[in-house]
Amino acid sequence: MRFIKLIIFLVVFQLNAQQGGMWIPSLLEGMNETEMRSLGSKLSASDIYDVNNSSLKDAIGHFNGGCTSEVISEKGLLLTNHHCGYSQIQSHSSLEKDYIKNGFWAKSFEEEIPNEGLFVEFIVRIEDVTEVMLKRVTDDMSPREKQSQIDKNRNAFEKTIEKEDWQGFKISPFYKGNQYFLFITERFEDIRLVGAPPVSIGKFGSDTDNWVWPRHTGDFSLFRIYADKNNRPAKYSEDNRPYTPKHYLPISLDGIEEGDFTMVFGFPGRTNEYLPAVAIEQITQKVNPLNITIREAALKVIDANMKEDDLVRIQYASKQARIANSWKKWIGENLGIEKSGAVTIKKDFEAEFLKALHNQGKTAEYGNILPQLENLYSEIEDINLKRNSFSQVFLVTNELMRMMVRLTQMEMASEKGETAFEKARDRTINQIRSIHKNYSVKVDKGVYKNVMPLFTDNIDASIYETTAFVDLERSLAVLNGEMREVVTKLNNDPAYIYAKPFVLDFYQNVDPEFKRLNTEINALQTQYMKALMEVMPNQRYFPDANRTLRVTYGKVNGYSPRDAVYYKPVTYLDGVIEKYVPGDYEFDVPEKLRQLYENKDYGDYADKNGKLPICFLGTNHTTGGNSGSPAIDAEGNLVGLNFDRVWEGTMSDIYYDPEICRNIMVDLRYVLFIIDKYAGADHLIKEMKLVHPKK
Repeated sequence: MRFIKLIIFLVVFQLNAQQGGMWIPSLLEGMNETEMRSLGSKLSASDIYDVNNSSLKDAIGHFNGGCTSEVISEKGLLLTNHHCGYSQIQSHSSLEKDYIKNGFWAKSFEEEIPNEGLFVEFIVRIEDVTEVMLKRVTDDMSPREKQSQIDKNRNAFEKTIEKEDWQGFKISPFYKGNQYFLFITERFEDIRLVGAPPVSIGKFGSDTDNWVWPRHTGDFSLFRIYADKNNRPAKYSEDNRPYTPKHYLPISLDGIEEGDFTMVFGFPGRTNEYLPAVAIEQITQKVNPLNITIREAALKVIDANMKEDDLVRIQYASKQARIANSWKKWIGENLGIEKSGAVTIKKDFEAEFLKALHNQGKTAEYGNILPQLENLYSEIEDINLKRNSFSQVFLVTNELMRMMVRLTQMEMASEKGETAFEKARDRTINQIRSIHKNYSVKVDKGVYKNVMPLFTDNIDASIYETTAFVDLERSLAVLNGEMREVVTKLNNDPAYIYAKPFVLDFYQNVDPEFKRLNTEINALQTQYMKALMEVMPNQRYFPDANRTLRVTYGKVNGYSPRDAVYYKPVTYLDGVIEKYVPGDYEFDVPEKLRQLYENKDYGDYADKNGKLPICFLGTNHTTGGNSGSPAIDAEGNLVGLNFDRVWEGTMSDIYYDPEICRNIMVDLRYVLFIIDKYAGADHLIKEMKLVHPKK
């Protein structure tokens, strides 16, 4: 209980006005509310999060578990990023109906396209359940014993949770497992595609501009939530109707100016802000360079083939984006860590921590944590690199090897009997079907030849000529039959014979050793977090991102990435035209958009100087998962759509520096302009509530 009270004290009473941090929306009263007001906010904590009344949190949806989205009309119209809806846009595209290239705009409810498996989840309420989750957990327990007791507590508690039949729940750890929160959720599973700009707008700049400022990308797409006749979550049905939300976001036509308050509300994925210096050194000096090299080798092949073949361009659009995104992010992360001197800053902070321990007579209790972490990170380095290398080659970049991993898992399941095998076979068949839906043997073989030498000297590209698994029907034939028959056929396949030893080594040796060491590291990180907050209570502590609903706030600001360079915080349509390269897959500009620019036909969406804003920068602390998050102004109106960070600021996952960490947002006036003036979908504009808060 002492630790819980300490956290509440920090959240409520620390009053230094700062920026950075991903805050729990149910705990904003006090410090956070005061900070936001000092930055210009006019919102109260209850405006943002309220259980009993409509509040901003009711408009914020977790989009398919990986992005954020927001409701922008009373008919369940949903806004998120183009790259968040990219796989859905791709899945409905073909050479005849190329929605990636040409865009898509439903003119009526009937034209909106269902998306199997897509869901949006809202948070109903948040409760602190630390006491019940840590009941009977003591400091003298081993990590395994602690986790066993926590699991027992969880199992008992889950039976007592009060919720409606259609609602779900999740329990998530915070502060490295020192605190726990319960989230009651509502998941909607009838989500239909409404609109998407062409890729030349939605992904303008592509890889070249990814993670880079100045940015000119209209990264948005539109969906709609459907519910049953009682306005409750339901599977797809023709009888479902547009969802009536508890709250939807008005959209400001007044836009933003430098210095304006901004709040980003969403579901950030993962951060590790409290890593020791030794961990950051290993990430930036060992792990990132390895991962960058492997993905770069794959991208060379994929990019070249996408440029040459339209079918490959459609097939590999989503895969290429997924591979390229992290590749470039890791490069920027390394740049930011070096520029900010993060490792030195962390070491200085650790020295301050050790000094505080000494002064408070707590060296015996906590003084072993950092030396033990140093030893464990040294011990885990080689196995961590092997694990990353396997992951990048066998699970991320090469699809034949990804199939081999799934097939090996299936054979391993056969050792547990027929029932386990049948379940594994069904999963494997679904995964192989999914891969072959967008698969090119030529591209995949080229990727294999480029990435496999970075993993092993044992290279055999001839497996592509002899394996059954480069063809869907032949793959399914191998998997047809009794368990023993399937296993026998599988072990006669050349690609499986080649890959199986690597996969078994990973599951039998590499991964177990990594998990053993990582469990010890995580246990020490939990102790370290507890010790920091106990002996250095005046520091600023926010919980790491863990895919739960968070608020981050800041201001519209430019930044200086290097000597003599300053970036202004807003870009305009003029910049799109400046970058225009006819026919280029990254910088082509649709003819209609060029005509609108020539005629300065911006409708109601230009700024006070007659220019059309495209994107803007903020000091909001964001990460993966915040893609699609709303940027909200001081009055609670939607002004932007978060989609990226500046290159040097991608280090904010492990170290946030307010001088150079910036998030990138699409200006909502550009989104409205594209919907209205470019697409002619003014029926969607009429659904929205447009306001002028500054007037």
